[in-house]
Amino acid sequence: MITGLSHVSIVVPDLAAALEKMRVTYGLNAGEIKVNDEQGVRMTYIDLGNAKIELMEPSRADSPIAKFLERNPKGGIHHFCLGVDSVVQTTDALTAAGVQVLGAGKVQLNVHGERIAFVHPKDFLGALIELEEHGG
Repeated sequence: MITGLSHVSIVVPDLAAALEKMRVTYGLNAGEIKVNDEQGVRMTYIDLGNAKIELMEPSRADSPIAKFLERNPKGGIHHFCLGVDSVVQTTDALTAAGVQVLGAGKVQLNVHGERIAFVHPKDFLGALIELEEHGG
């Protein structure tokens, strides 16, 4: 079911400024910036070897990330992501256990084309959790 920590996602108001801060202050470099049109975000990852830091900014005003920034103008941690063998099997098992999986079973894909799903914060100690399929 769960295979490990994939990434921690941080929403930022200015992706370019955040990348510069990470590079200059912490010596961390990010990969290519990608756009996920479905989720309305511009994003990139800083690979730490055993997990990643995902940095996101809204690409449109009606995205959930834009709404997050309205409530948190300086940005902040949005969610963390757990790798799973199969999103379908994991969400089916979690739903059977009474967990609310967001999106009503609609298949969602990340910028890499991997299946993803989100677990409602009320069912994971107040934290929004993304499940990301890493199975072969």
